[in-house]
Amino acid sequence: MMACPFLEEIQDEEALIIRRAFRRERVFRDRSDPLAFGEDYLIERYRFSGDGLRYLCRLLGPKIQHQTARSHALTVSQMVCVTLRFFASGSFLYSVGDAENLNKGTICRTVRRVCLALKSLIHIFVTFPGHRRLLYIKEDFYKIAAFPNVIGAVDCTRIRIQRPSGEHEGDYITRKYFHSINVQMICDANCLVTNVEAKWPGSVHDSRVFRASPIHRTLSQGEFSGVLLGDKGYACESFLLTPLADPQTPPQQAYNNAHNRTRARIEMTFGLLKSRFQCLHHLRVSPSRACDIIAACTVLHNIAGLRKERAPRVAIEDVWENAPIFPDNDAGRLIRDRYIANFFSTA
Repeated sequence: MMACPFLEEIQDEEALIIRRAFRRERVFRDRSDPLAFGEDYLIERYRFSGDGLRYLCRLLGPKIQHQTARSHALTVSQMVCVTLRFFASGSFLYSVGDAENLNKGTICRTVRRVCLALKSLIHIFVTFPGHRRLLYIKEDFYKIAAFPNVIGAVDCTRIRIQRPSGEHEGDYITRKYFHSINVQMICDANCLVTNVEAKWPGSVHDSRVFRASPIHRTLSQGEFSGVLLGDKGYACESFLLTPLADPQTPPQQAYNNAHNRTRARIEMTFGLLKSRFQCLHHLRVSPSRACDIIAACTVLHNIAGLRKERAPRVAIEDVWENAPIFPDNDAGRLIRDRYIANFFSTA
């Protein structure tokens, strides 16, 4: 008995329909434009206004955009906003993924991609002694408390990280018994970061970080005319002035008062940076990844400052009281005495 071709065709169509019914269709989530919201919404979640976000997209686009739209790849604006949301919230990656309707793996890869792109721009947006002429930088500092010839305030802050693996794990433990990176920064009077060193374990003393930094060599060679202000944990040098340990005379007290008020700009910078990017309160990544994120956040902080983005409420962090480990330099003490005699004797 011959098979009916028409019947076979019907059976083939039914089999095809059944296979299609049980085939798992790929589902692409609807990813709306992250910039299509009000200014308050954007600043609260991403720390930048709409104009600021569009500027970042233009700046980072050539470095982070995907070559194709395969598998519905994220757009530049989506990648920038995903990363900023992680930096701003300090949440776990899966929490950011839930908020952005993306899986954790995508969030991790995106944050890494944008982070490295931002880090590559650090020499453009973080420059010493700043983005203005040296004379204007000194004038801005002088307006604070009449302390002359200042080109920056220097200090270190600890960025908490998760416990690292490896034989050097103990190097990252601070005297307050948590793991961290010791980050040195120099700022100007407007709380813009002009120099950053983010690579040292938390147990390393602030003054040791400074002495090993390229900026110390640059200043010791007299490349810039002016002085930095540092706390009593640093050694007094000709280019780094510290407060007197026990001021006795009125000029000495006036010097210390002006020094403390002017140097407070670096503490304000740390507070502003960590308030803007909550992830810097605790980075749940390896030390090397943490250093990359710190550098990226520093670049973003300066971009926000230069563009006059709305600043968050600043919480000044606790000041680390460092005992000095290096003695004051004779030339440094002489310069400090001259400052007191020439600028604070009539205060």
